[in-house]
Amino acid sequence: MSQTIRNVQPVISPLGKEGSTELVPSRYAVRVGDVDVVVISDGILPLPTSTMSTNVSEANRNEWFDRRFLQRDMFDWALNIALVRSGERLILIDSGVGDGFEYFTRAGQSVMRLESAGIDLAAITDIVITHMHMDHVGGLNNDGVKAKLRPDVRIHVAAREVEFWKNPDFSKTVMPETVPPALRKAAATFVELYGKNIVQFDQTVVVAPGVSARVTGGHTPGHCVVDVASNGEKLTFVGDAIFEVGFDNPDWQNGFEHDPEASVDVRIALLNEAAETGSLMAAAHIGFPSVGHIAKNGKAFRFVPVKWDY
Repeated sequence: MSQTIRNVQPVISPLGKEGSTELVPSRYAVRVGDVDVVVISDGILPLPTSTMSTNVSEANRNEWFDRRFLQRDMFDWALNIALVRSGERLILIDSGVGDGFEYFTRAGQSVMRLESAGIDLAAITDIVITHMHMDHVGGLNNDGVKAKLRPDVRIHVAAREVEFWKNPDFSKTVMPETVPPALRKAAATFVELYGKNIVQFDQTVVVAPGVSARVTGGHTPGHCVVDVASNGEKLTFVGDAIFEVGFDNPDWQNGFEHDPEASVDVRIALLNEAAETGSLMAAAHIGFPSVGHIAKNGKAFRFVPVKWDY
């Protein structure tokens, strides 16, 4: 399947505002058939490297990070969201971490970057939440954001996800001790603020022509991915189903996965799907802009990033 990758001018205004302090690109546009997709960086989350490989030895983990000239103890975890225009519908996929976490000072940029791109939050008709972790709903929890959104904005969340966060189970996770309380608080705040706007779905939902969400589970019970398909082309935003270590080591478990074994199965299935179809993939935690193809590499996989189109 061939894909045409190019910057899409109708969706975005000229980069940044006059006097902007942005020193690096923070959004990248792709056209998938007749549908426009813009990946936006929310920033960086510094996290312990141990969270990327909870079921392997420290030596194996160190080898992977050493080969990439990365620190052995902490690393910068990319955080991306996406904006999709299909016909008259403007769809936000996730919202970033927001500003409620003092230890994530290098993230929480999504709302600012949407506005600097000329996006009026009131123009967003739909929001898809891949899952209710704080780095995916936190941007919506920021003070003043709800007032900028249209009152009838539809927020699509899997029913299993909503049910899970009523009494979340962290027994299989391996997170820094400060994280579970923050996750609980963010999810509860999100439901309290937007309960009337949440549209629950079971397995799949068509959000707009060519744009649908499907539940994969694994990372969280109601984790979903978003498929954008038009004119024989396809891009899947996989949320937290795939991390950078997962291409070389798809069986490595992540400390933020609520069902690590199921997450491995989901990850391998999505990677195989992308490799076999030739479709594009984007993700929340792959280095910005995170858009690329997947190639098989023996029992592992290889991420082939798009060439930037200027």
